[in-house]
Amino acid sequence: MIPFMNSGKIIANICSGDTVNLMEKLKILADSAKYDVSCSSSGSGRKNTPGGIGNAFMAGICHSWADDGRCISLLKVLFSNACIYDCAYCVNRITNDIPRATFTPEELCELTIQFYRRNYIEGLFLSSAVLKSPDYTMELMIRALKLLRENYRFNGYIHLKVIPGADPALIGQAGLYADRVSVNIELPSRKSLRLLAPHKQHEQIITPMAYIHERIREYSEEKKKIRSIPAFAPAGQSTQLIIGATPESDAQILRLAEYLYRNYSLKRVYYSAYIPVNQHPNLPAIYTEPPLLREHRIYQADWLLRYYGFSVSELTDEFHQNLDLDVDPKCSWALRNLHLFPVEINAAPYEMLLRVPGIGVKTAMKIVKARRLGSISYEDLKRFRVVLKRAKYFITCRGKYYGNVPFSSESIRVSVADGEDVPLYEQLRMF
Repeated sequence: MIPFMNSGKIIANICSGDTVNLMEKLKILADSAKYDVSCSSSGSGRKNTPGGIGNAFMAGICHSWADDGRCISLLKVLFSNACIYDCAYCVNRITNDIPRATFTPEELCELTIQFYRRNYIEGLFLSSAVLKSPDYTMELMIRALKLLRENYRFNGYIHLKVIPGADPALIGQAGLYADRVSVNIELPSRKSLRLLAPHKQHEQIITPMAYIHERIREYSEEKKKIRSIPAFAPAGQSTQLIIGATPESDAQILRLAEYLYRNYSLKRVYYSAYIPVNQHPNLPAIYTEPPLLREHRIYQADWLLRYYGFSVSELTDEFHQNLDLDVDPKCSWALRNLHLFPVEINAAPYEMLLRVPGIGVKTAMKIVKARRLGSISYEDLKRFRVVLKRAKYFITCRGKYYGNVPFSSESIRVSVADGEDVPLYEQLRMF
């Protein structure tokens, strides 16, 4: 486990000179980065080279663990939180009276390498506020990445957040040093962007996405012909959307995500429940908890879009523009389409098995393979780890229905909602 509580000792061992100043920078910039959830360490296979440091693993970087069991493996910081923009929802907005700090490329590299050598991290997640201008900020971050890759020969995972509005040539350089790049959309519509982030333009976000998508495609095609061609952002690109800061419905948010997956081949769209850090007349007043359950439902729906063959028009409709908070999106769809159920587990096609609440992609494949050898029993489903507390209401097994309530939407809905456990997560602090 990373001894974050003793970070002062770590920094004291890392550098000489103004140790307190660097320690304060790390505290400020790590804390400022906690609102950015769009970091993922999987999807890259960057290998070590002779004399180099570190690897990036396809299966994901999972090295250190917090007390509650969650993995902490990336040094997640901002390069700077001294922003020139005044986005209403952002803690780093220029009009906020908060401590400001900016790393030098050399300081960031030294921190990353020394944390890695001490086995505290396996990679770096680097974002930044806009310092002076988008191009100036990108140039500083690229300089840091270049130092890591070329001077320190660091081959660990790096996720870089592209600054909207930066020159495409700079984005092209960034993609050659980073494993994953991302451009945050943050707000789901042009109207909301104009309302809360007037300094940003929709085109400044979408244009880099299109450029990154095209460069990834071009480099992939070239690599098929010439193996020595370097990879461009081998772990792809992602983005982040804030949930609850603006009035867009879940249907609007998911349609945007569906569009991004289809047109720009994004690896992930991350969703962040709006946390009120500023007071502003255009922001909602949230006096209770952030909309974490809504965020959770949108993540579930996003998963169905990417892996289960669902479309947004199936998960939402004109009468259900927001997802049901009481049951998961797949179950909600099944309850609205109860005429398709129950399905016989020994006869239903694979595509229909995927639509049964409680049956996942791997489980559906296990069922299809197993029933080639013989009939599957209800006990077999338990061994396949089917979530029977949901699935039993939508299936028959050898002709028998195991649901213990009447086969009606309302009865099943009450039973499923009562038995659901919803995990809600909180962003970890480094200090």
